[in-house]
Amino acid sequence: MSDMEGTKALHLEAWAKARGQAFLRMDYSGHGQSSGAFTEGSIGDWAEDAFQTVSALTEGPQVLVGSSMGGWIALLLARRMPARVAGFVGLAAAPDFTEDSMWASFTPDQKTALERDGQVALPSEYSDDPYTITRRLIEDGRKNLILRGPLMVPGPVRLLQGTADTDVDVSVALRLLDHVDSPDARLTLVKGADHRLSSPRDLALIETAIGDVLAGG
Repeated sequence: MSDMEGTKALHLEAWAKARGQAFLRMDYSGHGQSSGAFTEGSIGDWAEDAFQTVSALTEGPQVLVGSSMGGWIALLLARRMPARVAGFVGLAAAPDFTEDSMWASFTPDQKTALERDGQVALPSEYSDDPYTITRRLIEDGRKNLILRGPLMVPGPVRLLQGTADTDVDVSVALRLLDHVDSPDARLTLVKGADHRLSSPRDLALIETAIGDVLAGG
Protein backbone atom coordinates (compact mmCIF):
# COMPACT_ATOMS: atom_id res chain seq x y z
CA MET A 1 0.00 0.00 0.00
CA SER A 2 2.98 2.31 -0.45
CA ASP A 3 2.80 5.01 -3.11
CA MET A 4 5.04 6.98 -5.44
CA GLU A 5 5.41 9.81 -2.90
CA GLY A 6 7.56 7.59 -0.71
CA THR A 7 11.09 8.48 0.35
CA LYS A 8 12.85 6.10 -2.05
CA ALA A 9 10.80 7.04 -5.11
CA LEU A 10 11.26 10.78 -4.62
CA HIS A 11 14.94 10.41 -3.80
CA LEU A 12 15.61 8.35 -6.91
CA GLU A 13 13.69 10.78 -9.09
CA ALA A 14 15.92 13.63 -7.88
CA TRP A 15 19.01 11.45 -8.34
CA ALA A 16 18.01 10.56 -11.89
CA LYS A 17 17.28 14.20 -12.77
CA ALA A 18 20.70 15.24 -11.49
CA ARG A 19 22.24 12.64 -13.82
CA GLY A 20 20.09 13.67 -16.77
CA GLN A 21 18.59 10.20 -16.58
CA ALA A 22 15.02 9.36 -17.59
CA PHE A 23 12.87 8.22 -14.68
CA LEU A 24 9.34 6.90 -14.24
CA ARG A 25 7.39 6.34 -11.04
CA MET A 26 3.78 5.26 -10.80
CA ASP A 27 0.94 4.40 -8.44
CA TYR A 28 -0.82 1.10 -9.00
CA SER A 29 -4.62 1.18 -9.07
CA GLY A 30 -5.95 1.54 -5.54
CA HIS A 31 -2.70 3.16 -4.42
CA GLY A 32 -1.74 6.80 -3.89
CA GLN A 33 -3.14 9.09 -6.57
CA SER A 34 -4.58 6.33 -8.76
CA SER A 35 -8.29 5.57 -8.79
CA GLY A 36 -9.81 2.39 -7.44
CA ALA A 37 -9.73 0.64 -4.08
CA PHE A 38 -6.82 -1.41 -2.80
CA THR A 39 -9.19 -4.21 -1.82
CA GLU A 40 -10.35 -4.53 -5.44
CA GLY A 41 -6.82 -5.08 -6.78
CA SER A 42 -4.53 -8.06 -7.17
CA ILE A 43 -0.98 -8.89 -8.21
CA GLY A 44 -2.10 -9.55 -11.78
CA ASP A 45 -3.96 -6.23 -11.94
CA TRP A 46 -0.97 -4.27 -10.66
CA ALA A 47 1.42 -6.09 -13.00
CA GLU A 48 -0.86 -5.09 -15.87
CA ASP A 49 -0.79 -1.48 -14.62
CA ALA A 50 3.00 -1.58 -14.74
CA PHE A 51 3.06 -3.18 -18.18
CA GLN A 52 0.69 -0.61 -19.67
CA THR A 53 2.55 2.31 -18.06
CA VAL A 54 6.01 1.20 -19.15
CA SER A 55 4.74 0.35 -22.64
CA ALA A 56 3.03 3.72 -23.10
CA LEU A 57 5.50 6.08 -21.45
CA THR A 58 8.98 4.68 -22.08
CA GLU A 59 11.18 3.66 -24.98
CA GLY A 60 14.06 1.22 -25.11
CA PRO A 61 15.48 -0.99 -22.37
CA GLN A 62 14.58 -0.07 -18.79
CA VAL A 63 16.21 -0.68 -15.43
CA LEU A 64 13.38 -1.88 -13.21
CA VAL A 65 13.55 -0.89 -9.55
CA GLY A 66 11.05 -2.54 -7.24
CA SER A 67 10.61 -2.34 -3.48
CA SER A 68 8.81 -5.09 -1.55
CA MET A 69 5.71 -6.00 -3.61
CA GLY A 70 7.12 -3.79 -6.37
CA GLY A 71 9.99 -6.24 -6.67
CA TRP A 72 7.52 -9.01 -7.50
CA ILE A 73 5.73 -6.76 -10.00
CA ALA A 74 9.03 -5.80 -11.65
CA LEU A 75 10.02 -9.45 -12.05
CA LEU A 76 6.65 -10.24 -13.62
CA LEU A 77 7.34 -7.37 -16.02
CA ALA A 78 10.79 -8.76 -16.81
CA ARG A 79 9.25 -12.14 -17.55
CA ARG A 80 6.61 -10.59 -19.82
CA MET A 81 8.78 -8.15 -21.78
CA PRO A 82 12.44 -9.25 -21.48
CA ALA A 83 13.51 -7.28 -24.54
CA ARG A 84 12.62 -4.07 -22.71
CA VAL A 85 14.58 -4.88 -19.55
CA ALA A 86 18.21 -3.82 -19.09
CA GLY A 87 18.39 -5.02 -15.48
CA PHE A 88 16.65 -5.21 -12.13
CA VAL A 89 17.24 -3.73 -8.68
CA GLY A 90 15.22 -5.33 -5.89
CA LEU A 91 14.82 -3.54 -2.56
CA ALA A 92 13.61 -6.02 0.05
CA ALA A 93 11.87 -7.68 -2.88
CA ALA A 94 8.92 -9.85 -1.85
CA PRO A 95 8.10 -12.27 -4.68
CA ASP A 96 5.27 -14.74 -4.02
CA PHE A 97 4.54 -13.15 -0.62
CA THR A 98 0.79 -13.75 -0.83
CA GLU A 99 1.47 -17.48 -0.79
CA ASP A 100 4.71 -17.89 1.14
CA SER A 101 4.20 -15.20 3.76
CA MET A 102 0.48 -14.47 4.05
CA TRP A 103 -1.27 -17.75 3.29
CA ALA A 104 1.44 -19.84 4.92
CA SER A 105 1.17 -17.87 8.17
CA PHE A 106 -2.62 -17.64 8.37
CA THR A 107 -4.21 -19.47 11.28
CA PRO A 108 -6.94 -22.00 10.55
CA ASP A 109 -9.49 -19.42 11.73
CA GLN A 110 -8.10 -16.79 9.35
CA LYS A 111 -8.20 -19.22 6.43
CA THR A 112 -11.77 -20.11 7.29
CA ALA A 113 -12.73 -16.42 7.51
CA LEU A 114 -11.07 -15.76 4.16
CA GLU A 115 -13.02 -18.54 2.49
CA ARG A 116 -16.27 -17.62 4.26
CA ASP A 117 -16.16 -13.81 4.11
CA GLY A 118 -13.86 -13.25 1.13
CA GLN A 119 -11.45 -11.18 3.22
CA VAL A 120 -9.52 -11.00 6.46
CA ALA A 121 -8.04 -8.01 8.32
CA LEU A 122 -4.38 -8.07 9.35
CA PRO A 123 -2.71 -5.55 11.67
CA SER A 124 -0.20 -3.14 10.12
CA GLU A 125 2.86 -1.72 11.87
CA TYR A 126 2.87 1.16 9.36
CA SER A 127 -0.70 2.38 9.90
CA ASP A 128 -3.48 2.39 12.47
CA ASP A 129 -5.72 0.89 9.82
CA PRO A 130 -5.41 -2.86 9.25
CA TYR A 131 -4.59 -4.43 5.90
CA THR A 132 -7.68 -5.98 4.36
CA ILE A 133 -6.50 -9.09 2.53
CA THR A 134 -8.99 -10.51 0.06
CA ARG A 135 -9.46 -14.05 -1.16
CA ARG A 136 -8.99 -12.72 -4.70
CA LEU A 137 -5.57 -11.33 -3.77
CA ILE A 138 -4.47 -14.74 -2.51
CA GLU A 139 -5.96 -16.70 -5.40
CA ASP A 140 -4.63 -14.32 -8.06
CA GLY A 141 -1.23 -14.36 -6.38
CA ARG A 142 -1.09 -18.12 -7.01
CA LYS A 143 -1.48 -17.45 -10.74
CA ASN A 144 1.52 -15.11 -10.72
CA LEU A 145 4.11 -16.97 -8.62
CA ILE A 146 7.64 -16.57 -9.98
CA LEU A 147 9.77 -18.74 -7.70
CA ARG A 148 8.20 -21.99 -8.92
CA GLY A 149 9.30 -21.78 -12.55
CA PRO A 150 11.92 -20.26 -14.85
CA LEU A 151 12.78 -16.64 -14.08
CA MET A 152 15.15 -14.95 -16.48
CA VAL A 153 16.37 -11.36 -16.27
CA PRO A 154 18.51 -10.54 -19.33
CA GLY A 155 20.72 -7.99 -17.54
CA PRO A 156 22.40 -7.43 -14.19
CA VAL A 157 20.42 -8.06 -11.01
CA ARG A 158 21.18 -6.28 -7.73
CA LEU A 159 19.28 -7.21 -4.57
CA LEU A 160 19.42 -5.19 -1.33
CA GLN A 161 18.07 -6.75 1.85
CA GLY A 162 18.15 -5.50 5.44
CA THR A 163 19.04 -7.98 8.16
CA ALA A 164 16.54 -6.33 10.54
CA ASP A 165 13.64 -6.56 8.06
CA THR A 166 10.65 -8.03 9.90
CA ASP A 167 8.44 -8.15 6.80
CA VAL A 168 10.70 -9.95 4.32
CA ASP A 169 13.12 -12.48 5.74
CA VAL A 170 16.70 -12.68 4.49
CA SER A 171 15.89 -16.21 3.30
CA VAL A 172 13.58 -14.72 0.65
CA ALA A 173 16.44 -12.70 -0.83
CA LEU A 174 18.71 -15.74 -0.80
CA ARG A 175 16.03 -17.83 -2.50
CA LEU A 176 15.52 -15.18 -5.17
CA LEU A 177 19.27 -14.86 -5.76
CA ASP A 178 19.55 -18.62 -6.20
CA HIS A 179 16.49 -18.81 -8.45
CA VAL A 180 16.93 -15.91 -10.88
CA ASP A 181 18.65 -16.65 -14.18
CA SER A 182 20.84 -13.60 -14.79
CA PRO A 183 24.34 -13.16 -16.25
CA ASP A 184 25.31 -11.12 -13.17
CA ALA A 185 23.27 -11.37 -9.97
CA ARG A 186 24.43 -10.08 -6.58
CA LEU A 187 22.87 -9.70 -3.15
CA THR A 188 23.90 -7.05 -0.64
CA LEU A 189 22.87 -7.67 2.97
CA VAL A 190 22.64 -4.43 4.95
CA LYS A 191 23.24 -5.04 8.64
CA GLY A 192 20.60 -3.45 10.85
CA ALA A 193 18.49 -2.12 7.97
CA ASP A 194 14.72 -2.54 8.19
CA HIS A 195 12.13 -3.11 5.46
CA ARG A 196 11.98 0.53 4.43
CA LEU A 197 15.63 0.80 3.30
CA SER A 198 15.19 4.58 3.44
CA SER A 199 18.01 5.85 5.64
CA PRO A 200 20.71 8.03 4.03
CA ARG A 201 23.04 5.02 4.08
CA ASP A 202 20.43 2.81 2.43
CA LEU A 203 19.61 5.40 -0.23
CA ALA A 204 23.30 5.71 -1.09
CA LEU A 205 23.51 1.93 -1.49
CA ILE A 206 20.47 1.99 -3.78
CA GLU A 207 22.07 4.69 -5.93
CA THR A 208 25.21 2.58 -6.22
CA ALA A 209 23.22 -0.52 -7.19
CA ILE A 210 21.26 1.29 -9.89
CA GLY A 211 24.39 2.99 -11.21
CA ASP A 212 26.07 -0.39 -11.41
CA VAL A 213 23.22 -1.83 -13.47
CA LEU A 214 23.16 1.23 -15.74
CA ALA A 215 26.87 0.72 -16.33
CA GLY A 216 26.18 -2.84 -17.39
CA GLY A 217 27.33 -4.48 -14.16
